[in-house]
Amino acid sequence: MDRLRVSTVWLGGCAGCHMSFLDLDEVLIELAARIELVYSPLIDVKEYPENVDLCLVEGAVCNEDNLDMIHKIRARTKVLVSFGDCAVTANVPAIRNQLGLKNGESVLQRAYVEGAQAMGGLPQEPGIVPALLDRVMPVHEVVYVDYFVPGCPPPADHIQAVMNQVLSGAEPRLQGAQLKFG
Repeated sequence: MDRLRVSTVWLGGCAGCHMSFLDLDEVLIELAARIELVYSPLIDVKEYPENVDLCLVEGAVCNEDNLDMIHKIRARTKVLVSFGDCAVTANVPAIRNQLGLKNGESVLQRAYVEGAQAMGGLPQEPGIVPALLDRVMPVHEVVYVDYFVPGCPPPADHIQAVMNQVLSGAEPRLQGAQLKFG
């Protein structure tokens, strides 16, 4: 049997979901026999590949780079899973939505100038800070999401359950506070 092509992506978030993924510990060794990790912040691949079977997306859509990336992911991925509360609800990154600012420049001004302890100033080099969107969004507000794994971060056993279900061809189910095998 061919190994499934799997990716993990980190958009606007804290990397806690990837830390939870790494908490799979020895299960990662078992997964390595069943999957080919083709894109992830855990490996050195620069371009999101074609024909990905399963992608776990962490983080909210906060900036133009995130927006471009999530569209590319959806176009090149069969099964897309929002994992973690930032991907599912926009969670902490969406706090800036409450500021009512429709201009990312105001947020950058607050962070880089008003909040600076020394030598405050906006980054001037192109490409250092991607253009912020007017509003932070959960992944499903931008593209179709097949499955959701909530949690901040989601427990490793929930990630394992969803991955095992998808890898075995079963429909993932979330019941109550725990994912159940199919």
